[in-house]
Amino acid sequence: MGTSSFHQTLLISMAVLATMVGSAVGGNFYQDFDLTWGGQRAKIFGGGQMLTLSLDKTSGSGFQSKKEYLFGRIDMQLKLVAGNSAGTVTAYYLSSQGPTHDEIDFEFLGNVSGDPYILHTNVFTQGKGNREQFLVDNTPIRVFNNGENRGIPFPKNQAMRIYSSLWNADDWATRGGLVKADWSKAPFTAYYRNFQVTPVSSSRSRSSGEFGNGDWQSNALDASARRRLRWVQKNFMIYNYCTDFKRFPQGLPTECK
Repeated sequence: MGTSSFHQTLLISMAVLATMVGSAVGGNFYQDFDLTWGGQRAKIFGGGQMLTLSLDKTSGSGFQSKKEYLFGRIDMQLKLVAGNSAGTVTAYYLSSQGPTHDEIDFEFLGNVSGDPYILHTNVFTQGKGNREQFLVDNTPIRVFNNGENRGIPFPKNQAMRIYSSLWNADDWATRGGLVKADWSKAPFTAYYRNFQVTPVSSSRSRSSGEFGNGDWQSNALDASARRRLRWVQKNFMIYNYCTDFKRFPQGLPTECK
């Protein structure tokens, strides 16, 4: 996965395991998702194989999955807003419900034509976030290790739905809000296709090669993937909460130590 201009496709894979059992399941947007807001700005077509979200000056749009997921792998291909996407945010995330919810976030912050997107990731466990990192990468881009033995909550007990939205955030998204959305270019549109869930019993979800070896309970990146992650963090990361001592004057979060 990485940041990109519109002509490139992003494959987002999340290490969560579907509550289903069996082989990998190819998705159909009519069957798997509800269009939740934005009226006609959200559309499903191509026999359920393609979904689009649009944003104009009046409103954005969004969708959510009909089912909830707990552990496994979820894939989705996205094409982000073309050209001048300044001020827009395309969000793709998993979330449970309630004040102590778990959440895994990907937010693509738009930029002026020719400049790359910024990918903002965050993890919430039991309602607590503040775990931001900004990365550009192919894959992987982010690891959140299980630190329950050190008292760090891990998002493994609350099933989550998939959500995505395209919305106006020109008060902060591009250069801290200095660059506003160019509404003469609206509507802005993001495209989604190739949704797939790989349940825990599938060999694909048991990660070989790229995502490491072993079953899901001990899943970890292999040596090659760890090297790629370190390379991306060295060359493309522009913010890491684990190095922000000003933000945490009383000490960095436990998982950073």
